Formats: sequence, C-alpha cells, structure tokens
Amino acid sequence: MEIANIHVGIWGAFLGFVFLMLALDLGVFHKEAHEVKMKEALTWSAVWIALALVFNVGIYLFWETIQPGSQYTAKDAGQAFLAGYLIEKALSVDNIFVFLMVFAYFQVPAKYQHRVLFYGILGALIFRSIFIAAGAALLQQFHWIVFLFGGFLIVTGIKMVVLKDKKIEPDKNPIIKGFKKIMPVTPDYVGQNFFTRIDGRLWATPLFITLLFIELTDIIFAVDSIPAIFAITRDPFIVFTSNVFAILGLRALFFALAGLMNLFHYLGYGLALILVFVGGKMIYSFWGKFPIGWSLIIILAILIGSIILSLRMPPKDPPHSLPETPPDEPAPA
Repeated sequence: MEIANIHVGIWGAFLGFVFLMLALDLGVFHKEAHEVKMKEALTWSAVWIALALVFNVGIYLFWETIQPGSQYTAKDAGQAFLAGYLIEKALSVDNIFVFLMVFAYFQVPAKYQHRVLFYGILGALIFRSIFIAAGAALLQQFHWIVFLFGGFLIVTGIKMVVLKDKKIEPDKNPIIKGFKKIMPVTPDYVGQNFFTRIDGRLWATPLFITLLFIELTDIIFAVDSIPAIFAITRDPFIVFTSNVFAILGLRALFFALAGLMNLFHYLGYGLALILVFVGGKMIYSFWGKFPIGWSLIIILAILIGSIILSLRMPPKDPPHSLPETPPDEPAPA
C-alpha cells in the first residue's frame, strides 16, 4: 500500500520516530515543569538541526528506494528538502516573536511555557498534515491554483513589511471570546493544568487559553508556509518531512532566540523577500521549471544577507524590547 507514491511502511516509520522523540521530550527530559535555560535550549536546537540534516542526507542516499520512479533525482530531492526546511525554519522566527508577545500578554510563568509549546506543536503537526494533503490534492487537480497560492505569498510578503508592528489582541479574537462564553476560565493559573474542577464544574485555566491562541496563530502561519514549500517542490513526502523537522525544533529555537530577537531587525524584511520570491517562483512554474538548486542558493543568500545586515547596521533608535514574562507569578485576577 502506498500514500503519495511512498510505501505506507516508510510513512509509519517516520511518524513513529516523530512520536518517539516527542514522548522522550515530554515524558523524560521535561517530565517536571521547569524554566528552559539557554544551554538546554541550544543543546536541543543542535539535536533537532542535526537530526534534520541526517534525514536530509538519507533522502539523498536512499531516494530511489524511498520513491522509485520519482520525477525528482536524488540530488533534486535532497536540495528540495533542505530548501523547504530552511523556509519553514526562517518563517518560524515570526512564530517566535508572536509566542513572546502571547506569553507576555497572558503572563505565563516561564516554567510552564515549554508545556504550552509542546502541545501547541502537536496541534501544529495535525493541522499541517491536513493543509499539506489539501494543498497537494488541489495542485494536482487544478494546476491554475498556482496563481492563487503564488499571489497570496507575494501579498503576504508585502504585508509583512507594511504591517510589521501590528499588535496582538487575544481578547478580541472571536474564537477566544466564543470559548469563554461556553466554558468558564479561572482568574489564576492552576499549576501547569489546562483544566480544573471547581465545585464539580469543569473550568479552563489561562494556560489553556494561551494554548488555544497559539494554535490559532499557527494555523494562520501555516497558510503562509505550506504554499511557500509547495513552491519549492510538489512532492508531499518532502513537503511534510521538511515541515515536521522545522516544527519539531521550534520550541528549542524559541528558548534559544527569545532574548536575541531584537538583534535581527532586518530578518523580517528578508523573510518578506523570500515569500515574494517563492510566490513569483510558484507562478512561473505554470510555464516552466525553476531549478531547485538556484532556489536554495537564493533563499540562503537572502537569509544570510539579512542577518549580516542586521549585525553590521544596527538601528539608529534601539528597538523596543519585548515585555518580560514573570518567571513564577500567576496572572492577575
């Protein structure tokens, strides 16, 4: 049995590996709630990046076995995975900025932030799987949809520059407001619990509201990132695996870069330029094929260039620092 020309056993092995790593993460390494320090975050970031690169090499070496008769050569498949991984990893920087603002807004104690991100990523994996399956089906059935996806990415890239300083307002979100009408929410945190019972009635805690809002923001980010990766390759296996590896490393990246976000003030412009590029590339694919190798080089050049520019040309006015999250204080009643 095959799914997207990949044997179901290969899909099962990959998903098994993902869930094993997640189980080890929460059940062993983060069984007790604690604040994630820089050293631990950098270590886990290195682990996830190394695993992604090892998998990338595996795709290059065993592509003919993974997907016999594929339209992609092993070289193209390896480059496509790396390009997709880099795009998703780069776009994760925007996620990190939003996560910082959400945690500060809800005053989430530092030692509970990893738990929120862990379950947020589980939800992200589910929603990304749905979006990837839907995107692959649409592109296969309606080739003209590349204009819709490509145009959307170009507009999103422009909006990233125009609406760069847009603030988040979770309490005005209609889904959050609707949830609060259905279920009461405790005024304070109840340890690391998402729910609690008071006088026999089930209550949600502010930690669950934080998780719910993070899930909603990730869905919005997925609408950007999934078409961006489809602009690099239409192979569902490469799209899915590169996306998953980037998401799995998102928590560690958050704790590693949370205090350094203001250093890379030009990175947002670089990400916007990448979206415009891949959007144009997707539209061009209606008439011809843009080399994957060149896509990879351009994406790397934009990322490295924006980082170097940020370090070489600091802003004249110091950027506004993000509000700090109290380490152990509960949210005010």
